[in-house]
Amino acid sequence: MAWTIDAAATYLETLPDVVVGTKWGKRTWMIGERGFAWQRPFSKADIERFGDETPPSGDILAVMVENLDAKDALLAIGLPGFFTIPHFNGYAAVLIELAKARAADVRTAIDAARRAAAAKPPTKSRRKVSSGSRPATRRPRPRSRK
Repeated sequence: MAWTIDAAATYLETLPDVVVGTKWGKRTWMIGERGFAWQRPFSKADIERFGDETPPSGDILAVMVENLDAKDALLAIGLPGFFTIPHFNGYAAVLIELAKARAADVRTAIDAARRAAAAKPPTKSRRKVSSGSRPATRRPRPRSRK
C-alpha cells in the first residue's frame, strides 16, 4: 500500500514529543519549535526547474537529515521515492515521494529526523522588549567621500 501525507501524519503524531504546527505555510511536525518533517508541494519555480523531466507527483514529505554527508549517503543508496531538488542544495533535508517510497524507509527517515531534531539544543530565544521601551537602533555610519 502506498503512503499518503495522511498516513505519514498518523505515524508522525504517534511519536513522543511531536507537535503539529505550520511553518513556511505548510503542515510541519516539530520537536519544540524545531521542524523536522513537513508537507512539501512543489512551487511553480520548482516545477519549472524540472524542465522536460516529469516532476514527482502526489504527496511529498520533506524530512531533515543529520547533516549534508548524511543527505548525500541517503541519496546515494537510491531508495525508491527519495530525492532532492535544486532548492534544497546545501540544506540538510531530503524529499520523499510517498507513493513510490517503501513504508519501512519512510518510517526510518522520519525516526532519524526526529532523533536529530531532539538531539539539537533548543534555539536561542529572542530577547523580549517590554512594551514601554524600544530597542536601541544603530545609526548608519556616514560614508567617507573621496
